[in-house]
Amino acid sequence: MQSCDPGFGNRCPEIGTSGGSVSSVNTTHDVIIVGAGAAGLSAGLVLVRARADVLLIDSGNPRNAPAVEMHGFLSRDGIAPTEFLALARHEVSGYGGEIASGVVASIGREDGGFRVRLSDGSNHATRALLITTGLRDELPLIPGLRDRWGTLVHHCPYCHGFEVSNQKIVVIGGPLRELSLKQAGLLRRYSEDVTLITNAMPLTEDERHRLNAFGVRVVDGEVSHLVGGTGSLDGVALTDGTILDCAAAFVAPLQRPNDALLRDLGCDSNPHTGLVIADQAGQTSAEGVWAAGNVVTPTAQVITAAGAGSASAIAINGWLLNRDLDAASAVRDQ
Repeated sequence: MQSCDPGFGNRCPEIGTSGGSVSSVNTTHDVIIVGAGAAGLSAGLVLVRARADVLLIDSGNPRNAPAVEMHGFLSRDGIAPTEFLALARHEVSGYGGEIASGVVASIGREDGGFRVRLSDGSNHATRALLITTGLRDELPLIPGLRDRWGTLVHHCPYCHGFEVSNQKIVVIGGPLRELSLKQAGLLRRYSEDVTLITNAMPLTEDERHRLNAFGVRVVDGEVSHLVGGTGSLDGVALTDGTILDCAAAFVAPLQRPNDALLRDLGCDSNPHTGLVIADQAGQTSAEGVWAAGNVVTPTAQVITAAGAGSASAIAINGWLLNRDLDAASAVRDQ
């Protein structure tokens, strides 16, 4: 963490807390990043190397925490998500980035920047914001599914399909029917034994024909529960008593972006998708506010989210530079 001096963006105003809490003195950071996952940490690394004063705030509840391994990230394929985050945090901290544990309660505009208030009552000031709070998966209420999520039950063939190659795979249909159909088709490349359980998901005759022709078995029925002891999966049971043997299952859960902070800041959203709108660099409609990763791109993998965070960091640093140039020019012109 850089000390307060006349350098790039470091100012030390007093920030009072609400609710009668004691006022505290905090550095006005150049950037506060809310969320220290792949997107946030990647952005943090770029920014601290650019000599910006950066604070990352993270609640410590990553979406991929249940997974044993993550895949598709060049040079880090197969690493445990917790190890990946630990390595990334070490790199960011090594350049002077500050990472704090906490939950953001509110963000308000103040003195041309923002005041970020945490649930513990502490306050932090910043010139710019990057929100990388990700999303949450709303899992189907199927007994036995949640405790196998991320280990024996997955959602992404690209992330976990290779690891279940040549095994019996069951895809459980869900509300995201297009994604369920895609899962079944993609997984057929990994195994000759792929079954799609419709689970009340409607199929057209053409969709059924295409899947059958591709070698995917389609079973009409509703899922009752998953079968197997602790740490294992033997099959998926239907409400009629049928049990379909399998060693792995896939499901497409509803994905809910954790975007309340962005909406509270007045960021525009897409009327069709409901997602907060961010351009290729992550800039939102709210001045000084960027967003990256799953919070605005639910389909982003870890490596994609990291790249988005990097792009946002470069854009934010350019935005800060322009503000500093304007301020310096104004002073000289006085």
